[in-house]
Amino acid sequence: MPRTDQTSPVAVAYARSLLELAEERKQMEQADEELRGLRDVIEANPTFRAYLRDPGIGEQERGEMIKRVFAGKFSPLVMNFLGVVSAHGRLGKLEEIARAYDELLDERLGKVEVDVTVAQRLAPDQLEQVRRGVSSALKKDAVVHQYVDESIIGGIVLRVQDRLIDASVRAQLEGMRRRMLEADTK
Repeated sequence: MPRTDQTSPVAVAYARSLLELAEERKQMEQADEELRGLRDVIEANPTFRAYLRDPGIGEQERGEMIKRVFAGKFSPLVMNFLGVVSAHGRLGKLEEIARAYDELLDERLGKVEVDVTVAQRLAPDQLEQVRRGVSSALKKDAVVHQYVDESIIGGIVLRVQDRLIDASVRAQLEGMRRRMLEADTK
């Protein structure tokens, strides 16, 4: 998932504005859920994505289409937000805005996304143990996503934001190999 420091300032600004309004109205999680749904629709429909980004289609036409398609499916807060985004010609940035909102909300709620890569799928209790350990170490609520990569042989690889902690058997073997090769050249 892209991080807000890698997201365009425009998308972050829109996301931050919506988050502040949603917080005032106690609708932060609801707005997040609606934006995720919208992002999923855009990602699943390349034609819709192209429509939102097409400079040949007027903003008013796009805005009216958004109202027709999503009226009654989203809260008034999100519908008004989509109207503002449309009026400023930023509908093509909706996916990026939705991602930025999700990240800002996680930050506000003290959550951190953690990718856990293991050689074999962990049992639920083992994954929970990893989650608790990471949460404790970071002093944040870890949201863990598990991935399986048999090539790491064993151990675990953690990715937390832009940090990588590689405690895999493969990395340990590669380190030993490097040290042995360095010792041979001395």
